[in-house]
Amino acid sequence: MPDHLLIYCTCPDQGSAQSIANTLVDKNLAACVNILPGVHSVYRWQGKCENTQEYLLMIKTLHSAYGALEQAITEIHPYELPEIIAVPITHGLAGYLAWIDENVPNENQ
Repeated sequence: MPDHLLIYCTCPDQGSAQSIANTLVDKNLAACVNILPGVHSVYRWQGKCENTQEYLLMIKTLHSAYGALEQAITEIHPYELPEIIAVPITHGLAGYLAWIDENVPNENQ
C-alpha cells in the first residue's frame, strides 16, 4: 500500500475550508492543503438533485495519518456527510514526497 495519500474534501464556503486546512496542518495531519474555490458540484442528496458552489480541499498526507485526519475533518466539517476520498499517490517527485514524510509524523495513527 502506498505511504502517501491525496485526499479530496469539499466544503460549502471559504471559512470552513480554511478552518479545516489550518487544523490539519497545525495538527501535523497534512503537509499541505490546497483550497480551490469555484467548484460547481452536482449531486443527489435526500432524493433531490442539488447544484452547489463549493471549495475543494486537496490534502497531502500519509496513510498512517488517515484515521486521525478523517476524525478531525468530521468533527469540524459543517456537512452531515462530508466528502472525504483518499487516493493513493503511487508516483511523485522524490523530494516532494520526502517533504510530506517530514511534515506528517508517522506516529499519527
